[in-house]
Amino acid sequence: MNRVAALALLQLFLSAAAAVSRNVSSETVVSAAPGDVVLLPCYSGRNVTPVWMKDDHVVATKGGAASDPRFGLEHDGSLSIREAIPEDSGSFLCSSSLPDNRTINARVQLQVVDIPSTHPDCMFVPTANTSSVQLNCSWLGAYPTPKLRWGDHGDFQTGDSLAVTLNSSTLRDGQTMTCTAQHVLLREENYKSCSITLKAPYPEGKPLVTVLEGSNVTLTCSETTAVPTADTTWRKGQNQDPIVPGPKYVLSAEGPTFQLTIVQISKDDEPYYFCRSENALGVRELEVFLTVRTSSSAYSGAVIGVFLAALIVGSAFIVAKILYSRRHTICLGGGFMQAEDRGDVLDLVESDDEQIFQDTVPQLPPIANGRHTTLVQIHPIPSSDNPEDLETVETKPEPPEQKDEPTEEPEDLVSF
Repeated sequence: MNRVAALALLQLFLSAAAAVSRNVSSETVVSAAPGDVVLLPCYSGRNVTPVWMKDDHVVATKGGAASDPRFGLEHDGSLSIREAIPEDSGSFLCSSSLPDNRTINARVQLQVVDIPSTHPDCMFVPTANTSSVQLNCSWLGAYPTPKLRWGDHGDFQTGDSLAVTLNSSTLRDGQTMTCTAQHVLLREENYKSCSITLKAPYPEGKPLVTVLEGSNVTLTCSETTAVPTADTTWRKGQNQDPIVPGPKYVLSAEGPTFQLTIVQISKDDEPYYFCRSENALGVRELEVFLTVRTSSSAYSGAVIGVFLAALIVGSAFIVAKILYSRRHTICLGGGFMQAEDRGDVLDLVESDDEQIFQDTVPQLPPIANGRHTTLVQIHPIPSSDNPEDLETVETKPEPPEQKDEPTEEPEDLVSF
């Protein structure tokens, strides 16, 4: 720091000497880091009263209070700044009045070297031309001025802002553009950067809309994907004629949402509408199919709907009633269709009539293992459509022959 101040002081004296002979000003550049103590030199001599100014405001003078507690006037006329900050950067003027009424002006350019803690800012610049994209990269607050570059190749350019224009033919959907910032305080592996990803538009909305004739309808389309922002418009018909706002059509936009309101809609307003979004990455459209219904068609549709609902409910009631009336036949006959084809009936006897059941159904004599074999008779009953043809058939069971093999299980005999 002392070496920097000595060199600056030597340069100032040489410039001041030249200034006295030519009666002109001089300028010196001093660099410092944030937090350093900075010494700004000024020409001084006997009976010389220096006055320090910055931006046309007095910051320090002999016998006067400094504008900032960190500023101080030294005995040799130099201006000292404690704990320098980036805001101290700028041009300082030391004005010294000589006894012969001449004035020596010495300018000192102070640069507090610093880099922002944030990364550069990448953004696109909106333009009406969709055939190209303009990107801008900025990194403000860096001292000295940084160098910026778009892409991975090419030279760095000095400046805190860098803009580039790219033709749409060189771009693709999903492509990422990167801006890199270079600074004297950063190593190459620590360079800071920002990026922006380009995306094609993708409008979204309801593709099918039905409205009653004579009413108003609003078609809505939103586009939040495109980078850069897409130009979105409403169009009508297969030829996609642009819609001109007027009493019939009202266009409105709020952020990424675009609306088309059709007033007093009629059958002539059918059927196709397009929400068209375009940027340098491409063009995409949302097709909306509009159906206009008259009041009579709406009434007919309601009547048909009520009729179908009543038909379904009535059919369900009839089927339920039939099933309920034949519940015993369905349960015992093995199914609804099978019960109609068969005439077999199985009568269940209450426990009080157990004796009658035993008398009616003959019992087989017991066998060696002590078990009884019951003879079950199933009588087919003719259809009741012709009562006069009904006949009672009685079949006397013949006792089966008892087998001598006690090891075999008894079998149920059934006779028809």
